[in-house]
Amino acid sequence: MAAVKPFDFERLPKKPTFLLTLAKYLISFPDLQKRGFTYEKINMEGLKPPYLLLSNHGSMVDFNIMLKLTDPYPVNNVMTLEGFHDYTEILMRNLGVLGKRKFIKDLYLLKNIRYCLEKLHTVFVLYPEARYSLDGTTSFLPDSLAKMCKMMKVPVVVLNQHGNFVSCPQWNKKNKKAPVHAVMTQIVNQEEIKMISVSEIDERIRKAFVYDDFRYQKEKGLAIADKERANGLHSILYQCPHCNTEFQMDSKGTRLWCESCKKEWEMSELGELSALEGETEFSHIPDWFAWERSNVRREIEQGTYYFEDAVRIDTLPNAKGFIHQPDGILRQDMTGTTIEGTAYGKPFCLHKTPLDLESMHIEYDYKKKGDCVDISVANESYWCYPKNRRDVISKLSIATEELYLYEKRKKKEERAKKSN
Repeated sequence: MAAVKPFDFERLPKKPTFLLTLAKYLISFPDLQKRGFTYEKINMEGLKPPYLLLSNHGSMVDFNIMLKLTDPYPVNNVMTLEGFHDYTEILMRNLGVLGKRKFIKDLYLLKNIRYCLEKLHTVFVLYPEARYSLDGTTSFLPDSLAKMCKMMKVPVVVLNQHGNFVSCPQWNKKNKKAPVHAVMTQIVNQEEIKMISVSEIDERIRKAFVYDDFRYQKEKGLAIADKERANGLHSILYQCPHCNTEFQMDSKGTRLWCESCKKEWEMSELGELSALEGETEFSHIPDWFAWERSNVRREIEQGTYYFEDAVRIDTLPNAKGFIHQPDGILRQDMTGTTIEGTAYGKPFCLHKTPLDLESMHIEYDYKKKGDCVDISVANESYWCYPKNRRDVISKLSIATEELYLYEKRKKKEERAKKSN
């Protein structure tokens, strides 16, 4: 088999061409106007590029909001390789976009961010959660984020968006055109970035990133009357709180139910759940999701967590397209996450320890091919589609983060013991 040319992550980015301005006025701004978009800016008076803009990530509407609130200044941002594939590398390069694989250390990215800020004098936009939120609340934020901000020596701005997740969650990609609101806040100014500590920057970022889109929907009375609003909800609410059975939930229309015990819930126009009979265990969807996380955490603390399934494997070495490989095995346990299979005619075994993989990129029914997880190394991404186990990827994502946090706690305790 001919050698596959890797993606050129080292290539320097450039300022976006006129095509970005065209996209703003033909696509982004009209979409926001139809939604009744509102916003507020805090501590932004007189701020001009270069600066870092950190944004939460609820749906594709995020990009329209970002372009509106940074206008008229040029922006550079990051997109993963599947986005380069979908929209073509030529277009993305001309829009000033940098390519990235998710959840790996990337020194080229740091170098190119610095280049954009120091040489191009643009707004550099990062979505540090590195994926769309699963339940409409703050996703995993990397520990290295504040340190990177300190290194860049420019002001830090956070864009916190509301209504964008409930408009089009990833488990129900039907765009419901709900109103959206954004708050853009300069949390660290040019003088402060030189003086304050990394821990202080981290604290400010985490405080500014707090959001709960379902709570926002209820408080603002944003009714979503779509008759299919609960479709796909079982993808994140995969465990029944009535009988505790996993992966037997299902959803359709406005209802969610358990195939094992037959209990049913109705999703209201304000995004709340109510049991059709008996106790409503969780009316607030993120509370149900948090309960599932606590159960995964318990499995990990008890040392019993284990997952394994046969998977279809596609590789994505560059932006040209996916390459189908023979089926393999995906395993996740206390030692980390492992993929075993054959790629490009050669056997491989990719193992990521818990501390190697702080979070996981997942996709629900990706391009109508099924649920999948994406695990990457520097020059390759392995897209794995479980063949026999249904609705497992949300738990795999939770477990990845909880394994990472568990190992971090263990290391911290070990260091404390040694110092005593």
